[in-house]
Amino acid sequence: MTFVSIDFETANEKRTSPCAVGIVVSNGLQIVDEYYSLINPLTDFRTMNMQIHGITPEHVRYAPTFSDIWPVLQTYLQQGMVIAHNASFDMSVLRHTLDHFQLAYPDLGYLCTVMLSKQLWPQLHNYKLDTLAAYHQIPFDHHHALEDARVAAKLLSKALHESGQHTIEGLLTAYQIQSGKIFQHGYTPPKKKKSHQRKRIYLS
Repeated sequence: MTFVSIDFETANEKRTSPCAVGIVVSNGLQIVDEYYSLINPLTDFRTMNMQIHGITPEHVRYAPTFSDIWPVLQTYLQQGMVIAHNASFDMSVLRHTLDHFQLAYPDLGYLCTVMLSKQLWPQLHNYKLDTLAAYHQIPFDHHHALEDARVAAKLLSKALHESGQHTIEGLLTAYQIQSGKIFQHGYTPPKKKKSHQRKRIYLS
């Protein structure tokens, strides 16, 4: 079993402004590979975003663009199920930035560790990444893309262990969760199963 955790930081409120990416590959028991890169977003930075993640225009002045590193990212994302904490954000950054650079969507399945955590640890007062990290005693530097990706990977490993499941498919079945999908010019978000029919969203 292999899964891939991803986290983006953005330069501003636009989903086409990733300025850093972190990727972690796990076999369910331990992290086996990592990748981190600053990204030149080719756009302006907002003060609020810089205050959150500490990345400035000077940091990315000579960094590669998203299209430069996309072949590397795609290789990682093809290794297994993709996960992210608040996946709607990270997958939106991925889709919109691919659109911006006129790059083809990969075919991938993905999960949200917020959704999973709500099923596994319903007693928590919120499901922010720092709250979950504190609950599981995972030290990390919040809003660093690689650190955030590591915590998400560790959360999925803990979910597998605490649920007694040995596969992601078993975990999803146990908690009645349907994985999301990204496919060429469309996607289906992950969700709790309510019916056998899934709605596909097509993008123009």
